[in-house]
Amino acid sequence: MRQDARLTVGPPVLAGATVAVLGVGLMGGSLGLAARERAGVARVRGWSRTRETLELARERGAITDACDTLDEACRGAALVVVATPVRVVAETVKAALRAAPDAVVTDVGSTKGPLMRALSPKEQARCIGGHPLCGSETAGVANARASLYEGATYFLTPGAHVDAESYRRLYGFVADLGARPAAVDPEEHDRLMALMSHLPHVLANVLMAQAGQHAGSRDALLSAGPSFRDLTRIAGSNRRVWTDIFLDNRAALLAALASFQEGLQEMLEALAAGDGARLGESIARAAEHRERMLAVGDLAPGDLYRLVVAIADRPGVLKEIMVALGDAGINVEDLALHHMSAELGGSLTVYVQGEEVCRRAAHVLGGLGYDVATARAVE
Repeated sequence: MRQDARLTVGPPVLAGATVAVLGVGLMGGSLGLAARERAGVARVRGWSRTRETLELARERGAITDACDTLDEACRGAALVVVATPVRVVAETVKAALRAAPDAVVTDVGSTKGPLMRALSPKEQARCIGGHPLCGSETAGVANARASLYEGATYFLTPGAHVDAESYRRLYGFVADLGARPAAVDPEEHDRLMALMSHLPHVLANVLMAQAGQHAGSRDALLSAGPSFRDLTRIAGSNRRVWTDIFLDNRAALLAALASFQEGLQEMLEALAAGDGARLGESIARAAEHRERMLAVGDLAPGDLYRLVVAIADRPGVLKEIMVALGDAGINVEDLALHHMSAELGGSLTVYVQGEEVCRRAAHVLGGLGYDVATARAVE
C-alpha cells in the first residue's frame, strides 16, 4: 500500500479503543507509540518483565497504563499484541486469549509455524500471527519510535480457522500504523525468513568470527572496508534473541544452510577449475535477481478496483484467498466481508490498485474455483 494516504474512508478501525502490549521493548514500544499517534487508539495498556521498563515506556508515551499482570493489561482490550521473546510467544498468546475473550490477539515474532501449530481451531479464530519486517540495531523501549512501522511489509499469518472479522480488524489496524500488511502461510513465512533473514545473520556471524581469527601478520579487522562492514552489520545481534530464533526455526534454517552450501560448493569448483565463464554466470545471475528485488514497489499505483468473491461458509476460505493473493505479489488495499448464512455463505470484497492488478487477482482466484466479479471501486 502506498503510504501517502490510506484508501479506506472513515476513522481508523480501532479509533478510541484499548490495545494491550505484552512486552514493551523496541517493537512493542514502537507499536504503542504508533497506535496512539497514527491509529487513533485511546489507551495502550503495557505489561513487561520489569517495572523499570514499564515506567520508561509510560514516560516515553508508548503506553498509557503500566500493568502489574498480564490479565490486568488485557482487561477491556480490543487487540492484544504479544511482543515477548519468541521462546515464550506461544504460552503468552494462549494466556492473552484466556484473559481477553473478546479481543483479537497477535504477535510480532520472527517465526510463525510453531505458534500456529500450538493453537487449537478455536484459538486460531482470534489469533493471527504477525511479523513486521522492521527493526533497529538498538534495542529497548528507550529507542522506540512511532515511525518504525512506516512503509514496512507486515506479514500476517492466519490459520485455517481464522475469523474473518478478526482478520479484517487486524489488517486495518496494521495499515493504520503505516505498514503494508501481506498474508502468507505460516510455514512458508518461516521458510522465507530462514532464507532472507535468519541465514544472513548466520553468515554475518561466521564471517565476522573468521575475520577476527585471521592468523596473518595484520589484524584483518583493521583492514575492514565498506563491503565487509555492510555484510557484517548484523553480526553479533542480541545473543539470546537470535539463539531463540535460530532454534525455533531450525528445520527451515537447516534447509536454507544446506542450499547455501551447495552454492558455495559450485563457486569452489569453478575457482578450482579456473572456470571464468562459470564464475561470470554466477555473478550475472546474482545481478539479475538483485535488479528484480530493487524494482519491487516501482509500479504506478493506478485506480482502485474491487473484486467481489462468492465464498462458502467453511474453515480456511479467507486464509486460502488472502495467502493466494499474497503469493502472487498482489497487495490488498482493503477488504470487507458480507455473511448471509451457513447455507448460502457470503461474499468477500477485496480492493486492489490498478486494472492490471485486478485482472491478475481475478485470474488467481478464478484458478482456485471462485466466482469473481470485478469493477472500479468508484464508478
